[in-house]
Amino acid sequence: MNTLSYKTVSVNKETAQKEWVVIDATDQVVGRLCSKVAKILRGKYKPSFTPHVDCGDNVIIINASKVVFTGKKETDKVYTRYTGYPGGQRFNTPADLRTRKNGIDKIVRHAVKGMLPKGRLGRAVLDNLYVYEGTEHPHAAQQPKALDINTLK
Repeated sequence: MNTLSYKTVSVNKETAQKEWVVIDATDQVVGRLCSKVAKILRGKYKPSFTPHVDCGDNVIIINASKVVFTGKKETDKVYTRYTGYPGGQRFNTPADLRTRKNGIDKIVRHAVKGMLPKGRLGRAVLDNLYVYEGTEHPHAAQQPKALDINTLK
């Protein structure tokens, strides 16, 4: 038996096969959608996954304004942020954020960011996420493939 025929393939930044995928978020639960998106961004569905390299795909989420929360999270969940000034702690619910400009983008990015590694790699991977509230997106030149998120585990 040739023992050298079994080699571990380690992908680097130059050899990573990055693709573009479009995901329709209509009637998807936020947490379940974002956990699968985080895996795609990370590259965990690929056989050549390497933990310390950005080898995942670029993800375009369309119809993000149609995502749903289960239970009473739409009104009871609280997002906390801090302005940096004394007494500057601010609180928002998903219902508040939906009414604001880029509010849906903040909801989805916050959920995905929490599921990615912390540090340089996580920040670099999060840059591969593009969230749009409607069906239109400016990435047609990249020829993204439509991906049904319900088929993934």
